[in-house]
Amino acid sequence: MKAKIDFLKSDYKEKIKNAMILKDLEELKIKILGKKGTLTELAKEMKNLSLKDKPIIGQALNEAKEYIKSLLDEKFLSISAKIKEEKLKTETIDITLPGESAENGTLHPITETTELVKDIFINMGFDVVDGPEIEKVMYNFDALNIPKSHPSRDIQDTFYIDDDVVLRTQTSPVQVRYMLNHKPPFRMICPGKVYRPDYDISHTPMFHQMEGLVIGENISFADLKGILIYFVTKVFGDTNVRFRPHFFPFTEPSAEMDVECAVCHGKGCRLCKNSGWVEIMGCGMVNPIVLKGVGYDPNKYSGFAFGMGMERIAVLRHGIDDLRAFFENDVRFLKQFK
Repeated sequence: MKAKIDFLKSDYKEKIKNAMILKDLEELKIKILGKKGTLTELAKEMKNLSLKDKPIIGQALNEAKEYIKSLLDEKFLSISAKIKEEKLKTETIDITLPGESAENGTLHPITETTELVKDIFINMGFDVVDGPEIEKVMYNFDALNIPKSHPSRDIQDTFYIDDDVVLRTQTSPVQVRYMLNHKPPFRMICPGKVYRPDYDISHTPMFHQMEGLVIGENISFADLKGILIYFVTKVFGDTNVRFRPHFFPFTEPSAEMDVECAVCHGKGCRLCKNSGWVEIMGCGMVNPIVLKGVGYDPNKYSGFAFGMGMERIAVLRHGIDDLRAFFENDVRFLKQFK
């Protein structure tokens, strides 16, 4: 058996020496050292040897393995060096050619619009507050004076996780949580993602909302109009606005604020449904029932709340007629907002 091992060492030394490409070298390695390789098969025959011969043959096998491994490694380095040398001879780089420039990224238009709106309200003294997207029904509906019979609580309009937990349909629950932990006076906004089962040119199942709340003494509807008109002029410049009476369970009186359509400039188009106006937010004076629910005295404190969709603001700023374009990840579309 010792003679077999010596023969294999000599035989494979010659074969390794004659190997010219890495593929041949790999095949030789498998043939001699693999699970079914020559040396492996020889090792299996050791069970038939005498106790005296086993250590001698075992040592010889180990030495043969190490010897062949060293030959393989040496040949691998030699072939690799030759391949590299050939590449250096045949492959050239023209250093006079201009290099490839890295293209700068940019904020997504929704993110950019959200940051703009936040900055406007921060400059007016508003705090920025965050809250959970998976919300309890108590905060999402009950604390906002939304009765169980209200259509917004139907399964067609709300993503329910179970009877007591939903994906928040608005950022208003953040306002409730804030009021429970703060005493007036204060100003706050709460930007974030909200979820509703809608999908068309002006709605998506997930969208971004920002709501605001001001609570203090002697807060009036005139204060609400003054702040919101100032906000619109900072975002859209000098444009026409209007307030329309509306109903929200958590505000009384309530209104919807419209701005002149930026796509058709009041002439009528698909985005504004041929009305010339686009609703950008709901607003109103905080309902005394909501104030009582968080422990405020409605005879002492009053306030107003408002809420807007960031996608709607971005659509109007950039003149886009289909809100879904923001979420289709078309790079050609997104590059326009650099």
